[in-house]
Amino acid sequence: MKPLQLSADTAVELSKRLNVPLEQLMHMPRHILIQKLVELEAEQSDSSSADDTSSEDK
Repeated sequence: MKPLQLSADTAVELSKRLNVPLEQLMHMPRHILIQKLVELEAEQSDSSSADDTSSEDK
C-alpha cells in the first residue's frame, strides 16, 4: 500500500484535527481516513447546531 497523496499542509492540518501522528496518517488506509473525516464532520455539525440552539435561547 502506498502512502496517501496529500500536500504537506493538508497532511499536517489533518494530523492535528484528527489527533493522529503524521506518519500514521500518511500510511492510514484511505477508507479509514474517510471514516474518520466523516466522524469529525459529524462532531463539528453537532457542536455547531448546539451552539446555534444556545444562542437562540439568549
